[in-house]
Amino acid sequence: MIYPKFLQANDTIGICPLSAGCGDKVEEFEESLDILKNEGYKIKITESVLSDKKVAASAKQRAKELDEVVTDKDVDFIMLAAGGDVQMETLPYINFEHIKENPKWITGMSDPTNLLYPVTTGLDIATIYGFNGGGYHNDNSLDQQNNLKMIKGEMIKQETFKKYYSFLDLIKEIDNPQDVKWMSSDEELHLKGRCIGGCIDVIGKLIGTEYDHTKDFIEKYKDDGIIWYFDNFALSAFNMYLTLLQMKFAGYFKYCKGVLIGRTAFPSNMDSEVILEYEEAYKKALEGIPYIYDMDIGHTKPKMTMINGALIDVKYKDHQGEISFKLQ
Repeated sequence: MIYPKFLQANDTIGICPLSAGCGDKVEEFEESLDILKNEGYKIKITESVLSDKKVAASAKQRAKELDEVVTDKDVDFIMLAAGGDVQMETLPYINFEHIKENPKWITGMSDPTNLLYPVTTGLDIATIYGFNGGGYHNDNSLDQQNNLKMIKGEMIKQETFKKYYSFLDLIKEIDNPQDVKWMSSDEELHLKGRCIGGCIDVIGKLIGTEYDHTKDFIEKYKDDGIIWYFDNFALSAFNMYLTLLQMKFAGYFKYCKGVLIGRTAFPSNMDSEVILEYEEAYKKALEGIPYIYDMDIGHTKPKMTMINGALIDVKYKDHQGEISFKLQ
């Protein structure tokens, strides 16, 4: 596994949009940049980052802007500007050979899974699932502090948070913190293996495409065992069940030591006459595989930073837990 150089003082972060831009939230984006600059980093943004459209530019243009930060010798670390919906359409235009020749940390969350997942599974380059470039805020939250440490190379232990905000409350700006309570297939778990995952809405659509290198990845690291993590943005319980089954039938869970599932951003069980709750969907689809769900992963706040390709150590007991990574 290739681990790129972590950020150091005076390094330059390149920010590009592979999906949406940040032009509809300029103040938040500038606030995010200020936080990164206060950490001692310089920033380069590409042409379409400040687009206020839901799709920042054409697929070719967005891929071109990624290539700019990949090949720019002055850029040390890459952040994708924001999430969105159609990053998948950029895949045919992305120069993966340039990424292979210029390995740099690439970080993002949600739709950026379309890039992070193929880079780690196909190029054997670790990637970071945590914050988009426009996602840092002046809240001094523990998850943000953790992330800022980890992108500098401090492999801290991340522990269960005390409270969380649902994604719906976040977008409605409702102050309604709820108790964190991880749930699991077992009363106590200790899982170790090679970490891979991202937004399951995205990964499910990559299955069987030329950008799906999953089987090669899990075969390469079968001796470590694989630990999957999933951020569910909008799959209903029924579609979550079918997507997990599809992954199982595609051989994704071969050598699987366990599955980690975050809280669903838009929970629903009404997409079919077959009504399932999420708990039942996990139990049916992951029979025989240890799993933890309602974790601090994904679109809820606060959230843990995950490292695709790293060795992960997960401990769970009494609805609490911890995650640590080893880079080898």
